[in-house]
Amino acid sequence: MTLDQREIRNGFGRFATGVTVVTCENDAGEPHGATVNAFTAVSLEPALCQVTLTRRSKACGYLDGAPFAVNVLAAEQQDIAWHFAGKPQEPGPLWAQGPTAPVLLGNAATISCRPWRTYDGGDHLIVLGEVVDLQLTDAEPLLFFAGRFRSLRALDSGHHWAASVDCPESSWFGMPAAGAYQRVPA
Repeated sequence: MTLDQREIRNGFGRFATGVTVVTCENDAGEPHGATVNAFTAVSLEPALCQVTLTRRSKACGYLDGAPFAVNVLAAEQQDIAWHFAGKPQEPGPLWAQGPTAPVLLGNAATISCRPWRTYDGGDHLIVLGEVVDLQLTDAEPLLFFAGRFRSLRALDSGHHWAASVDCPESSWFGMPAAGAYQRVPA
């Protein structure tokens, strides 16, 4: 059974993601970026994150063994997302030199990485970076869902996390270390 690529994209698009711009230097040492929503945390020890880029992108070639930054865009940075998605905006982005690679200004978060590993991902490359610096702000993130940019909106369910065993304030960090759980007789 062969799946239609449009249908695959539509299915993947039902998963809401954040919007990032992966930045690095091009062959001339100039800042370069690509809008990427395929980003995820991988590991805390060592601190690793992953970006996935189409093999056709220029950034894919520049990232081969090179340091990079993941710029988690703020809700107000939709123009930056378009700029690096191939629709240049005026004025252009504001840059700064980050700890490992050029970074954008005004992000919700900026994650600076050293190259860790690169893997085959079909028509994409899966690039893992070791996080060496992290800058956070209070800005709300820009989101992408069903082919459109979105922003956060809190849902009022009438319930606080405390109603769940997964409440980060009561169980995530207050639990014994892995392997330290005691068996309770049945």
